[in-house]
Amino acid sequence: MVPRLRGDDGNTGRRAFNRACLALGLALAGFTGFAGAAGVISPTHSTDPTGFRFQIVTADDSGVTRRIADDLYKQLMPIFGGFRTELAQHRRMVYVAIGPVALRNVAARKCDCVVIAAFTSSQVWRSVTENLQPERALSMTAIYAEPAPVDQLRLIELLYKRPVRVAAIVSSNTGFLKPTLQGIAEIEHYDPSEDINVVLNRIGKTEVLLAMPDRSVYNTENVRNILLSTYRHNQAVIGFSADMVMAGALATTYSTIEQINAQVADVANEYVATGELAPPQFPRYFSTVINEGVARSLDVAVDDTARHFTRRPPARRQ
Repeated sequence: MVPRLRGDDGNTGRRAFNRACLALGLALAGFTGFAGAAGVISPTHSTDPTGFRFQIVTADDSGVTRRIADDLYKQLMPIFGGFRTELAQHRRMVYVAIGPVALRNVAARKCDCVVIAAFTSSQVWRSVTENLQPERALSMTAIYAEPAPVDQLRLIELLYKRPVRVAAIVSSNTGFLKPTLQGIAEIEHYDPSEDINVVLNRIGKTEVLLAMPDRSVYNTENVRNILLSTYRHNQAVIGFSADMVMAGALATTYSTIEQINAQVADVANEYVATGELAPPQFPRYFSTVINEGVARSLDVAVDDTARHFTRRPPARRQ
């Protein structure tokens, strides 16, 4: 459930910002608290699998972890449940890794298996997979934790209803996103040795800052400064999480646990049906959250088209 939003003023704004700072590490890494694995992992080594089986790899037994795993299990069972139980050891394993640590654990295993990662940012995904053997990397895919830049750009269009200049700050950690951002944003490079205010001054004439989960840029030391500086320049920040919107960003698209899980199920279903594993991808299902107080301060007239900008998954498989 999305909490009620208020403007970034007084005690309410400070409390919201403090909560957002605590949640920032989770948003940047995509649920980094998950570690280890649930259950016993017994990969199949059959060279002639007769079907597929799945295992959800998690870390702890927290309420959030249980909610993710329980919903995901319900969505995956109709896909895998049709394979004969007695042939389980001859079915190829599909691991669904929840969070970065679970992803790292599964990526390190030697097995004839497929990996679908979720609740992990594109930055973390790249750091885990860039040094893997090519054939191993091809057996892995991911649903990134952060919003798709193209959906964020569409949200900007709905909010402003006119062309606006959009800036994006990238570091060496997120430089791989430049091709995705090319043509939709003015890209500004940031080096951690540099004063973030210098970079903010360089983008001072743009109207919107498109934020992405980059721990070098949007860390707890910089994020408040970024939000305050852009606010003074009458610039909007399109955040990468609902918590960032609570702290003072204008808006964002965001994906719920159920929406991410639905996309994981889509990828698994396609793989089981065709044998082809989809490439890593941004969330396709999402909702929108808007900080109405910030919108009023920036003279952005928000209408229901922007408020209800969403893409919902199809009905749950029976």
